[in-house]
Amino acid sequence: MKSLNKNFTAVLFFVIMQAGHSQLSAATGEGYDLDKIMRTMLIITLLFIAFVIWLAIVYSEKNDLNGDNFKRPLKAIKNYMMRLTPLEKEQELLLDHDFDGIKELDNKIPPWFNFLFYGTIIWGIIYLVVFHVLGTGQTQSVEYSEEINQAAIERQILIKTGAFLNEETVVELKDAVALSEGKEIFSKNCVTCHAADGGGIVGPNLTDDYWIHGGGIKNIFTTIKYGVPAKGMISWQTQLDPKKIQAVASYVISLHGTKPANPKAPEGTLYVPPVKQDSAKTL
Repeated sequence: MKSLNKNFTAVLFFVIMQAGHSQLSAATGEGYDLDKIMRTMLIITLLFIAFVIWLAIVYSEKNDLNGDNFKRPLKAIKNYMMRLTPLEKEQELLLDHDFDGIKELDNKIPPWFNFLFYGTIIWGIIYLVVFHVLGTGQTQSVEYSEEINQAAIERQILIKTGAFLNEETVVELKDAVALSEGKEIFSKNCVTCHAADGGGIVGPNLTDDYWIHGGGIKNIFTTIKYGVPAKGMISWQTQLDPKKIQAVASYVISLHGTKPANPKAPEGTLYVPPVKQDSAKTL
C-alpha cells in the first residue's frame, strides 16, 4: 500500500509540474508575461503545499497500513456524487412494477446528474443575459464579421507585399519611384543582353513595336518571370520577387519609343495595345 501511495504521489507531482510547464510555455510564447508566469507558479505552489499538508495529516496516523485515511476524502466525494444505495437496502426501494421478472428501483437521481442538469440551465441563463440582453459577448455573426474584416486587412497587406501579384493581376506602374527601382534592376541584370538603352545585343530591341513573346505589362511580366530557356534567358522568379518583376517590366515599357544608340532590327510581331473602352460611352 505504501508503494501504491508513493506512486500516486509521484504521478500527481508529475501532472502538476506538466501543467505548470504548459502554462509557462504558453505565457512565454505570448511575449514573456511576467505577471502571468508569477500567478501560475503561485497557484501551482499553493496546490502543491495543500497536497503535502494533506499527506502529512494522513500519514500522521500510525496504524493506517491500508491507506484508509488517504482514501477517505476520495471515497466521501465519490459516495456523495453517486449517492448509491447499499445492496442490502434495495428491497426497500422496490416498486410494484414487475415486467417479465424485471423489477424497478425507486433510486434517487445522483447529485452529479443534477449538477449537470441545473448547471446547463444556469449556463443558459448566463449566456442569454451576456449575449442577447447585455450584448457584451460576441455572437457567431459578430465573430464572423470581425474575422472577415481581419481577413480583408491581411489581404491588403499581402497585396502590398506582392504575395498576390502574378501575370494575371499585374498592372503597369508609372510613378517615378517604381520606374527608378525598375531601372536599377534592369541595369544590374539585363544590360548584358539588351544594352543599357534597351536597343538589344543578344536579346531583342525593347524600344520598338515588335515583340517576340508579346508586349504589354502582362506578357513582359510573364517573360521575365518564367524566362525563355530555349533562347538563353533564365527565369527570374527565384531571384526577383513579384514587386521587383513588376517594377522592371514597367521600366521596360517606359523604354518604348526611345532612340537607342545602336538598335537591333525589329524581331517578332507587331504589338498593338488593346484599346480601353470608355464604359460611360458604351452605356
